[in-house]
Amino acid sequence: MQDATITWRKSSRSGAAGHCVEVANAPAAVLVRDSKDATGPVLSFDTRDWTGFIAGVRAGEFDLPSA
Repeated sequence: MQDATITWRKSSRSGAAGHCVEVANAPAAVLVRDSKDATGPVLSFDTRDWTGFIAGVRAGEFDLPSA
């Protein structure tokens, strides 16, 4: 999504090895993209789904199982 009015910011959880995501607020949505591919695909969450997603991340729902 190329829109001059959208301000992307890098996640504070982005890794030093380049595992980075960026987020941006848009009208009625939160956008997420890979910082290494700024012209690539963008995920769009409505605010309710974004809040649920962040709650799941914080609760460890998406953590990989320990080996």
